Amino acid sequence: MLTRLENKTKGRIEKQICQVVLDHFEKQYTTELGDAWTRVRDVLTYPLCWQYAILLNKFSQSAELETTLPARGYHPAFPRSLPYLPASFKCYIRRAPGRFPAQKHQAGKLKEYYLLNAASLLPVLALEVKDGEDVLDLCAAPGGKSVAILQCACPGQFHCNENDDLRSTWLKQTIESFIPDPFINLIMITKMDGTQIGDLKPELYDKVLVDAPCSNDRSWLFSSDIQQATLRLIQRKKLSSLQFQLLSKSSVENSDVINLILNSCSDVMPVDISELAKTVSQEFAFLSGTQKHELLVLPEKGRAWGPMYVAKLKKI
Repeated sequence: MLTRLENKTKGRIEKQICQVVLDHFEKQYTTELGDAWTRVRDVLTYPLCWQYAILLNKFSQSAELETTLPARGYHPAFPRSLPYLPASFKCYIRRAPGRFPAQKHQAGKLKEYYLLNAASLLPVLALEVKDGEDVLDLCAAPGGKSVAILQCACPGQFHCNENDDLRSTWLKQTIESFIPDPFINLIMITKMDGTQIGDLKPELYDKVLVDAPCSNDRSWLFSSDIQQATLRLIQRKKLSSLQFQLLSKSSVENSDVINLILNSCSDVMPVDISELAKTVSQEFAFLSGTQKHELLVLPEKGRAWGPMYVAKLKKI
């Protein structure tokens, strides 16, 4: 009975996969990832094995929730031996797949936690924001990384930017759900063209997080609109150019874009984040052979986090 139910569920999921996107992923990632693509594919095409992390909100602490999580199989996602891990930053995960109940947005009431892919927190930890630093989250929607930054430190100025109208609304709602007065009044939310911020506000920020638009969003695989999915695949060809513009103002994506920046900008240098990857390797799987200033999280069964590419650069 259980086997029939599992097969039925699996069949229903497979029917939801957008074949045009999967075909494109097969072609690109077989070349880029080699044998690792088979393991990644098994996770991406089977959402029942996806995992979700629980990022606690320090502005709405619940001692009861934090006590309950270990009893439900959750444990801290990041070891205390990390080079940078503020005491106020608390995230819990478990090896078993599943999703903790989500909390609905309620005006005037703060949420206690944020559900997200744990790999999306690695860029925040790599950024190492400290109190009083001026920070720009350049492509901030839906807001998870902005919320995570504020769990780590209290920036001097915190600028969250998202130029898409719908996603900007989503970002504002996220901030309202997690950040209280008077802190929320210190956050500037804009809908500017991210490629122009560097010219408009040169040398203003100590730290910049660029979650550049990318083409490996696993949700694309389950698009119900084939025409929309096809349009996305056409648009994705422009993403490397956009990523370069976003990075240069504050070939292919990820490593090639970073190498292009390093080769064309004499005032930019790579920053070693290999210790971060090494310290969290028990919970995250990484592509081998990357350079010390970058890491690529690849989902696999039991460690279904990612895909997520992280690189750290410093302006001299």
